Parts: sequence; C-alpha cells; structure tokens
Amino acid sequence: MVEHWSPKPGVGGSSPSIRANKIGKMNFIQYIKDSFDELSNHMTWVSQEEAQKTTVTVAVFTIIFALAVAGIDYVFQTGLDNFFKLF
Repeated sequence: MVEHWSPKPGVGGSSPSIRANKIGKMNFIQYIKDSFDELSNHMTWVSQEEAQKTTVTVAVFTIIFALAVAGIDYVFQTGLDNFFKLF
C-alpha cells in the first residue's frame, strides 16, 4: 500500500505519516497559543454585575420552563390515567 501526500489537511493514506504527526503537533501547539492570545488580548469581557444579571435571568427562565413542562406532564398523565380507568 502506497501513501500519497496531499497538500490538503486530512487527505492522504490510511495511516498518518511522521510528517503529518509532526505538523499536527505544531498546529495544535500554535492553536493553543493563538487561543490564549485571543482570550487575553482580543476579547471583550462583560462586567461582573452584567454576568450576575444574565445568570439570574437564565436561572429564572429555566425554573419557569421546568415548571411549565412539569405542569403539562401532570395534565397529560392525569388525563391518560383517567382515560385508562374507563377500560
């Protein structure tokens, strides 16, 4: 079986070559460095107060949605129980 090298990443033979492993490791390390730089220098972070407000908002809507689903489940379960008691 002959492995052919392709300039496109992820295209090639059935087993990765030594060159592909070396390039993959360099790309991964560079990806980590670039990600850290992006998070450190190029991101706009929200204030603590805004993060707290949005967290509370999400928690409240999650509870409301969970209660709504539980209510609908209770209604359907009660309806099905009453329906099958007839038979």
